[in-house]
Amino acid sequence: MKTTTKLQSAVCLAALVAGGAAQADVTAAQVWEDWKSQMTLYGDDSVSIGGEEVSGGTVTVRDLAVSIDDPELAMSAEIGDLVFEEQRNGTVLVTMEESYPITLTGADGVVVSLTVAQDALEMIVSGDPGAMNYEINANSYSIALDEVVDGDITFTGDAQIVANDLNSVYNTTTSDLREIAYEGSVSSIDLLVDIQIPGGEGEYITGGGKIENMALNGNMSVPMDANFDDPDTMMVDGFSFAGGYSLDNSAYIFDINAEGDQASGSVSTGPTSLEAELNADVVSYNTSTTDLAANISASELPFPVELSLSEYGIGFEMPTSKSDTPSDFGLSLDFVDLTLNDMVWNLFDPGSVLPRDPATIQFSLAGMAKPLFDLMDPSQQAAIDASDMPFELAELNLERLRIAAAGALVTGTGAFTFDNSDMQSFAPLPKPEGDVVVEISGLNRLIDNLISMGIVSQEDAMGPRMMMGMFARSTGDDRLETKLEVTADGRVLANGQQIR
Repeated sequence: MKTTTKLQSAVCLAALVAGGAAQADVTAAQVWEDWKSQMTLYGDDSVSIGGEEVSGGTVTVRDLAVSIDDPELAMSAEIGDLVFEEQRNGTVLVTMEESYPITLTGADGVVVSLTVAQDALEMIVSGDPGAMNYEINANSYSIALDEVVDGDITFTGDAQIVANDLNSVYNTTTSDLREIAYEGSVSSIDLLVDIQIPGGEGEYITGGGKIENMALNGNMSVPMDANFDDPDTMMVDGFSFAGGYSLDNSAYIFDINAEGDQASGSVSTGPTSLEAELNADVVSYNTSTTDLAANISASELPFPVELSLSEYGIGFEMPTSKSDTPSDFGLSLDFVDLTLNDMVWNLFDPGSVLPRDPATIQFSLAGMAKPLFDLMDPSQQAAIDASDMPFELAELNLERLRIAAAGALVTGTGAFTFDNSDMQSFAPLPKPEGDVVVEISGLNRLIDNLISMGIVSQEDAMGPRMMMGMFARSTGDDRLETKLEVTADGRVLANGQQIR
């Protein structure tokens, strides 16, 4: 986690963006002081400066370099000279080198050399010393591989990522916390990999990709005295992040021949989005991808594999701070309309007995819970570990359940409330009250098909069919329904019949 945080900070340094108002009044010296303040995030010994020159309204910084030492991954970036030049409209123009090197060194001794290049970069700073706006525009921003050295083996070739038509706004405000807000857009991102493996007999790694119309946004609060070497304390001190990205579509191809194995294929997606939030009060994550398609061939596979999904998504939300009132939590999964090519189906269904309709798995749980501890506070970790239940559950709702595959369909909804004054009746959970209803169609037909395929025997099918007869009631031709209910007096009913 701390390595990722430091590298994200390094990216911010290399791509400081800027803001808005032409009537703002800020000096070159003030902007440079803001940069130096932000660079303290790397640590006292992480930034080196060859010299500073002041001439009128211009500050020139010589030989700026950043180095971050970490047991897992060390990074050094020789950013070079910077020029901060005051403009007549009260803004400051920041000029950087057109390119600079970055070196990454892993714990295993592998050294990766990269080059960052910026084409037609324009960076303008406005605002005042306590609230600065950075705006950046560039024709392109790229990171390219120079070489990878692993012991006595050196890998070379073409490998780069290029962001085209970059436009971003980056605002910083300083008080008890450093508040950072950004939003930006990239018209397209191009990816290329073409590496010949040294010492191999024609072995290679090749690939390419394109991402269209990416938009990014985020808001971050960082304690002024943040210690990135001790990230566990940062949430308590006020660190927070909320942001994400979206894109219109993406497409990738690859062809790999290494260690005697060969694989090639393509992957594409439609609109995709991700939103995340992390602070002392809540952790949340939501991602969604539509129109996913993949086509893969490999020497270890007997035939090409083709699959598609109309939608794939994961959602998660959890309160993390101690509270006297319950807060929302949730968990969801969308795995919609999975299709596979006939060659895959024929592996387990050569006679085409099963319907080959698209398969779907969807569920959504939501509820209310009250954390009994500040889960992000490391000083409370021992008490959390000793607790049987760090949350007090108030509500749990099955908002959606849908499973469709091989001609069968399962759907369900339900809602429960919980009495936390009674922890004995359904220990270790508090006493619930509510019901869940599940409907099933096509299950008997599916069992018959599995028997005819020889996957399930008549004897093995008897148990599930007896269970369906006991806990479900027929609502039509091969349609079943079961209602599980917990009453206020603690009874458990299945379709009105008491089972507890």
